[in-house]
Amino acid sequence: MPRILGVDIPNNKKVPYSLAALYGIGLNRAAVICEKCGVDIDKRAYQLSEEELGRITNYIENNYVIEGNLRREIQANIARFKEIGCYRGYRHARNLPCRGQRTRTNSRTRKGKKKTVANKKILRK
Repeated sequence: MPRILGVDIPNNKKVPYSLAALYGIGLNRAAVICEKCGVDIDKRAYQLSEEELGRITNYIENNYVIEGNLRREIQANIARFKEIGCYRGYRHARNLPCRGQRTRTNSRTRKGKKKTVANKKILRK
């Protein structure tokens, strides 16, 4: 299994799809990397030579922030939002959507399972 920057990439997939397994690299960026490094996009990951893997690794190291560093950067940004008390920080802190979605209905992924509130019986005279 080929390793790029300490991460095993899928062996039997085509190179762009294998590169997309790295956090911070999607399909589009993976195709650009293959083009810049002169790697055939129809090759499978196990068919890559050591020299091609080296070119890809060097290109990614020099041009992109990926994996652990990217995760740390994102967490630092969220912590900064919370610290300065901006709207996005407030929403992150309360585990609510922070990109303008409605929350009266929906947003169940972010809010979790529905908590039913009991209705109070209305007394009629």
